[in-house]
Amino acid sequence: MEEDQETSVFTLVTRKPSFDLPTACPNCLPVYIYLKLSQLPFELAFNSTFPDSDELPYFENGTYVAYNNEDGGVIEKLKKDGIFNLDSQLQFLPEYISLKALIDSWLEEALTYEIWIGTEGISTSKIYYSDLPWVISKVLFYKQTCMVKNRLGINKENAVEREKQIYKRASDAYEALSTRLGEQKFIFEDSPSSLDALFVSHILFTIQALPETSKLRCNLLEHASLVTYAEKLKSEFLEASSSSPSPPLRSFPAPFPGKGKPKSKPKVEKTEEQKKFKKRARFFLAAQFLAVVIYLSVMGGSSSEEVEYEDEDD
Repeated sequence: MEEDQETSVFTLVTRKPSFDLPTACPNCLPVYIYLKLSQLPFELAFNSTFPDSDELPYFENGTYVAYNNEDGGVIEKLKKDGIFNLDSQLQFLPEYISLKALIDSWLEEALTYEIWIGTEGISTSKIYYSDLPWVISKVLFYKQTCMVKNRLGINKENAVEREKQIYKRASDAYEALSTRLGEQKFIFEDSPSSLDALFVSHILFTIQALPETSKLRCNLLEHASLVTYAEKLKSEFLEASSSSPSPPLRSFPAPFPGKGKPKSKPKVEKTEEQKKFKKRARFFLAAQFLAVVIYLSVMGGSSSEEVEYEDEDD
């Protein structure tokens, strides 16, 4: 592992940038900010092949790969494997644990709700589906919205009550974090932590990616100290570092070949997981076609204009 780190480059693979953010993905942005706070040099690459993949973001170094859907996510995996741990002196403190739970639960829940339901998915096209045909993007959006409602326990009977609860919890979380921060630079005094990465990401995404009509965005903007906190860290760690020379950004047009590794790297024996994704790529176009057929079967006749719009895209 140490030998790999000495001879290869750190690479973070995310979804594409938008909304004046280095990556528009709400799952990718915290990892990007965490690496910036760690001052760990890395290259940034993009993969938009599977818009619904839960593997993104992932972090590569030689043969080492940390995926979003494994071991609690990329940040936790990097901490666990000793790549870089900003929380080594904090992670067992009761206040750290409670604040982490607040951000990981109430704020994450509120942002997920706002992206897919509260704002009716206005921002999702640029984040996930900008490279897909219109009909495919509509099918995937409908599928993801249903999954989010199920995950958040939302149904027709409790939709209004759950919305109130979600926004109330987010407001309480903002108030608690504002009180904790005070005039401090970081959540824990003079040292950055993964909580700063998570919270700054939440603030920047909410302000820059959500529409002005967003209730969550309006709620956040009422806490001026939180906006100032995020802008200061953005200026120091994101904008300052981006102004210095950095490796060119790379884009992966092909479907996760070898887990998105650059072709110039030596080939290694494929794992079962890699073989599974190669097979998945083989059937991706067929799955897209099937999604169109299903969509047209369900929604056909409801709007002839939508069908005409699809034909124009094709």
